[in-house]
Amino acid sequence: MNPYNAPLAEMRFLLEKVFDAPQTWSEMPAMAESVDMDTAAAILDEADKISRELIHPINRSGDEQGVRHEADKVITPDGYKAVYDQYAEGGWVGLCGDPEFGGMGMPKMLGVLVDEMAYSACNAFTLYGSLTAGAALAIHAHGSDEIKEQYLPMMYSGQWAGAMDMTEPQAGSDLRNIRTKAVPNGDGSYKISGSKIFITGGDHDLTENVIHLVLAKLPNTSGISLFLVPKIKVNSDNSLGEANGVTVGSIEHKMGLKGSATCVMNFDDAEGYLIGKPNRGLVCMFTMMNYERLAIGIQGLGTSQAAYQMAADYAKERVQGVAAGGSPTGASSDPILVHGDVRRMLLTIRSLTEAGRALSVYTGQQLDLAKYSQDADLKAKASRYMGLLTPVSKAFLSDRGLDAAIMAQQVFGGHGYIRETGIEQLVRDTRIAQIYEGTNGIQAIDFLGRKVTGDNVATLSEFIAEQQANVNGFTHVSDADKTKVLGLLEQLLTVAKQVNENKLTQPALINACAVDYLDAFGYSLYGCFWLAMCDAAHDHEDDNFKQQKAHLSRFYFDKLITKADYHLSQVSKGDACIMQMDASLF
Repeated sequence: MNPYNAPLAEMRFLLEKVFDAPQTWSEMPAMAESVDMDTAAAILDEADKISRELIHPINRSGDEQGVRHEADKVITPDGYKAVYDQYAEGGWVGLCGDPEFGGMGMPKMLGVLVDEMAYSACNAFTLYGSLTAGAALAIHAHGSDEIKEQYLPMMYSGQWAGAMDMTEPQAGSDLRNIRTKAVPNGDGSYKISGSKIFITGGDHDLTENVIHLVLAKLPNTSGISLFLVPKIKVNSDNSLGEANGVTVGSIEHKMGLKGSATCVMNFDDAEGYLIGKPNRGLVCMFTMMNYERLAIGIQGLGTSQAAYQMAADYAKERVQGVAAGGSPTGASSDPILVHGDVRRMLLTIRSLTEAGRALSVYTGQQLDLAKYSQDADLKAKASRYMGLLTPVSKAFLSDRGLDAAIMAQQVFGGHGYIRETGIEQLVRDTRIAQIYEGTNGIQAIDFLGRKVTGDNVATLSEFIAEQQANVNGFTHVSDADKTKVLGLLEQLLTVAKQVNENKLTQPALINACAVDYLDAFGYSLYGCFWLAMCDAAHDHEDDNFKQQKAHLSRFYFDKLITKADYHLSQVSKGDACIMQMDASLF
């Protein structure tokens, strides 16, 4: 398997030149004293080293060995525990956590890049820290002061892990049907009883405790509440007490992510503590869910980057066939990089990956502004944009991540279908990203039904107007490319208004057309980002960097951005041809 090397120059370029992170941080007091570009560059360098030297070497072996369930324990693959200890000791679990509780307090637009490196190095390992960070975020947002003071330092330090317990066999994505119960004990705690399935990191041997955030129903109510349930009870001095009735029923045997423990969890009168208000559990849990949705989008992005590196290296080394028109060196056979179809696949992966990285950093920037900005109007706008972008980041990045893994596998040909090259593992590991944390179809329905038309297109109109102003301000890009992007942005708004006008009389319209609309939005937004990157690269000191950006941008505008036109045309066709066929004919 090829070694992993993070695209550090690209990451620094996005932070400093495209999204002006130093200016963003300087305007937020919470960030101004803790981070600048020198600090960010040092963190990226260290994250690259850890991803390359610690995390990536356990990727293949962890997939081969997998996790195992023995008696009442889940055991991770050899090497995971030692690597996790070093990862936690370096403060990486709490990178973006609140310094008041032991976090490093770094901005999310930097954190997404660190996450990408870790996912590129090993999808399965990275999920453990990601779930902990997400659980800590929900506790920080909705937990009592006592709970925050007791649990967050231990979670940010990596000594305790976090897990999200939502799904049940009969409920799936419809959480109204969950059966897990919470009965008051009379002392402020609750007895939690029930079973959950598909719980990522539900149990493992990496930490001394696992802190579960569990959705359950209080007596005589249909509402859903959120409870903190530790695997092992925690004493007032933070020492660990007795077992808490939290056990593993089994582990799932999955297509991929074999080093990640996906568990059936049983709660038998486990002691739990309410997080947030009664019957408002979904609101609290969605703080974690939205964090994880961005993280899973970045899982797809990390896969894209890893897949590109593996396929590009292979294409330069694998000798087969002769270039059209004859070998440039006169050899009897050439590296497969000379062939047009191989180049098409590599250029597709790379152009989508680099635009996807821009999306992740921009989304992280909106998170930072929504959390830390001192400007009330800017803070509110960033929050609206986050609502708009979260389902797009999750769905579009993970969809393109699987596309990238499959195209990279195709570059390898027959060698991509066997285990030794490692590319097939990427296909297996990233497939789930389109399914968990809310399927991508559900993300699209949320995007079009709630975020775009839910406020009668107000947020989308504001967002598109800002993107149009950005595009019009670029001075070092093609006028034709600007015109194309501006036209697509206008079409996105027009089609959204049409859907909004017909959503009540055509109740199936949004559900039937949402995926196409989200994809059209994604490809159009990538056009905005390619213009931004090319404009910022105009005076870059590295000529090779400038040439790469120019070539990749040209490929994107010549070959890929027209996918937005296709998807918009599908939305405009409506839902009739989808919904009219009788169920008996399927």
